[in-house]
Amino acid sequence: MEELIAPIRELRADIIRMIATAGSGHPGGSLSVIDLLAVLYAKHLRHDPKRPDWPGRDRLILSKGHACPALYAVMAQRGFFPKEELLTLRKLGSRLQGHPERHRLPGIEAATGSLGQGLSMGLGMALAAKMDGTDQRFYVVTGDGEMQEGQVWEALLAAPQFKLDNLTVIVDSNNGQIDGHVSEIMALDPLADKLKSFNWDTRVIDGHDLDAIDGALSAVKTVKGKPQAIVAKTVKGKGVSFMEDNIAWHGKAPNKQECEQALKEILGA
Repeated sequence: MEELIAPIRELRADIIRMIATAGSGHPGGSLSVIDLLAVLYAKHLRHDPKRPDWPGRDRLILSKGHACPALYAVMAQRGFFPKEELLTLRKLGSRLQGHPERHRLPGIEAATGSLGQGLSMGLGMALAAKMDGTDQRFYVVTGDGEMQEGQVWEALLAAPQFKLDNLTVIVDSNNGQIDGHVSEIMALDPLADKLKSFNWDTRVIDGHDLDAIDGALSAVKTVKGKPQAIVAKTVKGKGVSFMEDNIAWHGKAPNKQECEQALKEILGA
């Protein structure tokens, strides 16, 4: 995992540069989820940037679509498109819109952003793969604020019924949403116990500990007969002191001075 430390630091810097250049975006949730996405793509997600529509690939659905700067940064680093394209985020005609678009950018599996829908999409894909007898895995990344949506719980109820052991939901549990802290708006705890009671194989990890992330993603592949949930405890705005656990940075772009300060903290320059 040590070899990922420097690349992830650069991914965090890319997120700040993209959003600052665009003048809009969601830095808080992008910075909280970036470690999870980086480890997933580097070690666990079966994919081929040169053949993004390869039928045998695993699928990732970023249900919390507003955090797409993190996904775009990882995809560029993996070679899906030139890194220079990152600075077109949210520009008219760009393939990198403020929420992922499947038909515009190869490598995106689902258009997301209307919160609560991603797990249902992943469930359908996982069920189809089971029916077809294929061995792909399906990963859905959701936010804890997003889990207040009722549709999420319908999907959580359905997946164990179909014994979808090829489906993993990763909860970016940063305790933040646009209106405040999740624990104050609509508390979810004890989230892990609720998931277990729905018959999901569930583990709780530090979502910024690369070894813990790697271990959890390795462990879910060994589970048979039931879907898996990883509750990743994260910090909104992780890596930038004035953004960390600050709800104001849920959906606000840094100005030039704030961008420079953030990059200095991330890169240590």
